[in-house]
Amino acid sequence: MTITGTLISRLEHLARLELSDAERESLQKDLSNILTMVEKLQELDTKDVEPLVYLNEDVNVWREDQVQNQVEREKALSNAPQQDGTFFMVPKVIDL
Repeated sequence: MTITGTLISRLEHLARLELSDAERESLQKDLSNILTMVEKLQELDTKDVEPLVYLNEDVNVWREDQVQNQVEREKALSNAPQQDGTFFMVPKVIDL
């Protein structure tokens, strides 16, 4: 596959970009270099390589959820600019 001016124009349209001529040439060169690199990678013999699922052998170590360092409601609400004694009062952000 070759990167042509037509392809660059189409990509520019799809991405809603307005590129200068210098930017188009630079993009065309960069994309051509990327395709050349991918083609070079496709030449590698990978038939005996197992697919990589995880980068390491570590397993997640989960801990039990425990309530810690709770702040009393009155103390937390005392710093609130607006509150009703039970909840923080904030401006409405979603209209339904």
